[in-house]
Amino acid sequence: MGNRLSKIYTRTGDQGTTGLGDGSRVNKDDPRVAAYGDTDEANSAIGMVLAVRDIPEEVRHCLTEVQHELFDLGGELATPGYRAIQQRHIDRLELALDAFNAPLPPLKDFILPGGGPAAAACHLARTITRRAERTCWALNRNEKLPYEITTYLNRLSDLLFVIARILARHEGGSEVLWQHKR
Repeated sequence: MGNRLSKIYTRTGDQGTTGLGDGSRVNKDDPRVAAYGDTDEANSAIGMVLAVRDIPEEVRHCLTEVQHELFDLGGELATPGYRAIQQRHIDRLELALDAFNAPLPPLKDFILPGGGPAAAACHLARTITRRAERTCWALNRNEKLPYEITTYLNRLSDLLFVIARILARHEGGSEVLWQHKR
């Protein structure tokens, strides 16, 4: 993992293939490429949350750690046989989830995405993370993935939902409740 890119374009992908971390080449629409691409997109969406200036420091710290872990997870997906995400990463997400959720009022209705710029960005990151999880499950049908990958993404989407609720309150906004009898 110590490679440095001195030249960004290589022209090796111009014919519709890309290199994996183990040196093999696959089509750019390969399920493995889709899985690490969706994971990268989730990481970028979390970056949008972090780009909002005024978010609580504990949220910033948690999401920065998540970004590093998602990058590791993408590396695991891009390199068959490489392992990065372990149970301890899932445990850390669960501890953060419990801590962030504790002060929130119980949910009685569904929440629509929104609540302020950071909260809305966090909801977007949550939905992209859910897609990454689905893409990994699709890959898992053909290539058995370690259970930690899909479990991590599942737990992360739950965490992002709770953090979106925290951010809606922090931004002085309110959660937009779904009105099923409108």
